[in-house]
Amino acid sequence: MSKRLKRRITPRRKVSGGLTTSSLINCADNTGARILRFVQLVGYKGRRRRIPSAGVGDLIIASCREGTPEMRRQLFNAVIIRQRKPYVRKNGDWVRFEDNAAVILTPEGNLRGSDIKGPVAREATERFPRIGTIARMVV
Repeated sequence: MSKRLKRRITPRRKVSGGLTTSSLINCADNTGARILRFVQLVGYKGRRRRIPSAGVGDLIIASCREGTPEMRRQLFNAVIIRQRKPYVRKNGDWVRFEDNAAVILTPEGNLRGSDIKGPVAREATERFPRIGTIARMVV
């Protein structure tokens, strides 16, 4: 990922990490991938033996585990748009979704698919505005 793309991403607000490395995530777009595996959190600098955790709105590297043959066994940049673990917002509301879901990005930072299935968290749309333009429902 280029430095220019990293500069365009707004700073991360702390959302409790609901996904750890090797978690399975549903793919919520129409790229052909169905299930993704969380490989690494982009920009994570941690301590030895600490497992990185990611929350809503985080940019991750994911591998496609189930989907079309062209998509399987490839690494992609993805953004988490839903998580099952409850997290609190600034106004005191607790938010929790039914599943863990992500959308796949191109190396330039654009969405690879043209449609997003299901609701999208507001934290993800604030950090990546292009997700908000395609999403049908923002919660």
